[in-house]
Amino acid sequence: MDFNKLIARVKAILLTPKTEWPVIAGEPATTADLYKNYILLLAAIPAIVGFIKMSVIGISIPFAGTIRIGFGAGLVNMLVTYGLSLVMVFVMALIIDALAPSFGGQKDQTQALKTVAYAYTASWVAGFAHFLPWIGWLVMLAGGIYGIYLLYLGLPHTMKCPQEKAPGYTVVAIIIAIVLGFVIGIVAGAVSGVSSVMSGATFSSGGDDVQFDKDSSLGKLEQWSKEVEKAGKQMEAAEKSGNQQAQADAMKALMGAALGGGNVESLEPDRLKAFLPESLDGRTRGDVSVERNAAMGLQISEARASYANEAGETLRLEITDTGSAKGLLAFAGWAGVEGEKQTGSGYEKTYREDGRIIHEEWHGDSGEYATVVGDRFTVKVSGSAGSIDDLKDAVSQVDLGGLEDLKGEGVKTN
Repeated sequence: MDFNKLIARVKAILLTPKTEWPVIAGEPATTADLYKNYILLLAAIPAIVGFIKMSVIGISIPFAGTIRIGFGAGLVNMLVTYGLSLVMVFVMALIIDALAPSFGGQKDQTQALKTVAYAYTASWVAGFAHFLPWIGWLVMLAGGIYGIYLLYLGLPHTMKCPQEKAPGYTVVAIIIAIVLGFVIGIVAGAVSGVSSVMSGATFSSGGDDVQFDKDSSLGKLEQWSKEVEKAGKQMEAAEKSGNQQAQADAMKALMGAALGGGNVESLEPDRLKAFLPESLDGRTRGDVSVERNAAMGLQISEARASYANEAGETLRLEITDTGSAKGLLAFAGWAGVEGEKQTGSGYEKTYREDGRIIHEEWHGDSGEYATVVGDRFTVKVSGSAGSIDDLKDAVSQVDLGGLEDLKGEGVKTN
């Protein structure tokens, strides 16, 4: 396996899909080649990272500490997830192939497998987001939705369908994928995202390029793709120049574009610390910690504090400035991320209220309440309380308006 070639293909299909799909469509390939040189490796990312997260690092649960699934059970889960994902790819290729004549395309099982494999690339790479706290699911959602866009771009090239029929082809394929994925238990929350991605889009067949309503989800996704493509070209130019500073700046721009937030310098930790109240819901502030972490030029700042009363009941407040990753929070907003799940001990739900994304969890006598402010900051309170309303009231005691006023601070224009 040529890993350099693999990495180049992943980069090209993610950053410049419009020019990469014709190349892919014209390449000679076999089913065995596609699995051996691409699918088997990339499909392993979510399964392996999920295993490491669940069985090695552990999952943090409020007031229960870090929970780790047993190594054996985690390994079985990894293998089952991996196996089902490989089956899903093959079955979806059969479906794409079978649908081709209905949308003016040409049946070709190898080209159909190419279509599915390269459209899935964004979801597979986004599997690394299992490592990210709280907003990791947003990254994985973004990967799934970007995969829909890749599928839409690829069908006219691989399956030879007319451009104007590609939207319908894409929608039908995705609907079938959702049903199929639900049946075999590997899609999880995809149902909540797909319909809202397609809603509000308008299509024009008067040329090679389909134009979307700029205010629709696909319109914004298309703009996101253009920004990533632009940053990718900047990165290529910097690499050719040999200038290390230019390469560092280009990497920062590329990561910012990929995360949808551009180049953003997160707030100084002490600025966030100022938003930690002296008391919260009748509890006195105790331990405080603030930090700013950076990787590849991207920054995330966090401020945390614990609050306790005389009975020893504790609440924990966390305020995060997501920096350049703020685009993912905006992405969740226009993608219509909402959902609800009932458990044996309580519930979890995500919804929008007064223009903000809200996430609630309640189990017995404890839970968490979190909100996204200004499509950039997250504010979360967790702990024991009388009800979820008590946690909601605690969040309201934070100066959310003041935080929202800072949403444009540190945003760089490149």
